[in-house]
Amino acid sequence: MSFGQRKNFTVPVDAESPEARDDAKLLPLGPFDKIPPIIIDGQDPPKTPITPTTPIIFCPQSPSVGSKRSRALRPGTTRKYRRRAILKNGDCNIVLSKVSRQRLRFLQDIFTTLVDAQWRWTLLVFAFSFIGSWLFFGAIWWLIAFTHGDLEEMHLPKNQEESGWKPCVFNIESYTSAFLFSIETQTTIGYGYRTTTEECPEAIFIMCFQSIYGVMMQAFMVGFVFAKMTRPKHRTQTLLFSKHAVVCQRDGELCLMFRVGDMRKSHIIGANIRAQLIRTKLSREGEVMAQYQHELEVGADHCGSDLFFIWPQIVTHRISTESPFFNMSASDLLQDRFEIVVILEGTVESTGQSTQARSSYVNTEILWGHRFEPIVFYNKENQVYEINYSKFNETHSVDTPLCSARELAEFYKYQDDYRNQAEDHHLQTPA
Repeated sequence: MSFGQRKNFTVPVDAESPEARDDAKLLPLGPFDKIPPIIIDGQDPPKTPITPTTPIIFCPQSPSVGSKRSRALRPGTTRKYRRRAILKNGDCNIVLSKVSRQRLRFLQDIFTTLVDAQWRWTLLVFAFSFIGSWLFFGAIWWLIAFTHGDLEEMHLPKNQEESGWKPCVFNIESYTSAFLFSIETQTTIGYGYRTTTEECPEAIFIMCFQSIYGVMMQAFMVGFVFAKMTRPKHRTQTLLFSKHAVVCQRDGELCLMFRVGDMRKSHIIGANIRAQLIRTKLSREGEVMAQYQHELEVGADHCGSDLFFIWPQIVTHRISTESPFFNMSASDLLQDRFEIVVILEGTVESTGQSTQARSSYVNTEILWGHRFEPIVFYNKENQVYEINYSKFNETHSVDTPLCSARELAEFYKYQDDYRNQAEDHHLQTPA
């Protein structure tokens, strides 16, 4: 069969399989990596001769991309993207739908609703709450003057001295003047031009009621505006997470690492770091749990999850037998679909409020065989530790096995057994 008729090819040797891997292939530059892959697009036969160990990739052309071809990846290493539950800036990518009596439930907790609302709605409610109350009480003052007869022609302020009429409120002659008196009463301005009299008990009651209402409403509005301005969520804008996570060896173990930092001089007290793996899991009963959460054991150095957060820290998850990544190789990392949600919690030193910063990493944001660049240096001239945040996201490649942590542990075990057997044989052999 010619190459123009053949639509798919099978790879005789899978470089990532344990059966095809030897000691030399544990490093990124193994014999297989030196062979350039041959891409077959179904049109012309390849000019490079094919051998049993040549990786072949079938990349059919898509009508939507025209002459553009897919990137040449090794067999079985197609990148798969996953929708995020937590965005990189820490916001939850969640939308509620079909919630019964949702608006009523939000109105029952109006304070939290206003604090969570956007600033344009907050300022709109703030302005209309005052203007609306002034208009409402202005109408009440106008009704009091109207029912008492203060708005009749002979009882208007210009004729009161001549007729001897005593109104409920001096100098009220229209709704505009009643509205101005409402503002003066509620804001306790008191220009002294319009005042209540002893003529109407209802006017005295409304004046007391509006004064109390104005104080309560002002305290409420100032309270939720202050709460909105001092939300701990704003503190998270200066808490940084590295753009990528990395996988490399540390003390003979494969480790998943990411970096966290704080740009402010006021530190986070009692900082604690957590990480959760979100992926699909199939239970023994056949139940598909699409958003199954698995807690990852993370820590900085040997301090556990509690951080002394005075400079950027590299948070490490050791891929041990208890880790869900124990059987995952570099190739599996590209094919699997998961999301790692990282959570940094602590108390803001300047305000004493608790804060929580979040971020996430999907499989395409994990660099296998990389290590973070150091960014903390001691400045001898100023005698201080200097942090170079321009290199916060920078990494460099290091020699890292492409196999899983389980296969690496087996390789080290076989290597130790071989050394022990060689030493025993050397001791038993007579000189």
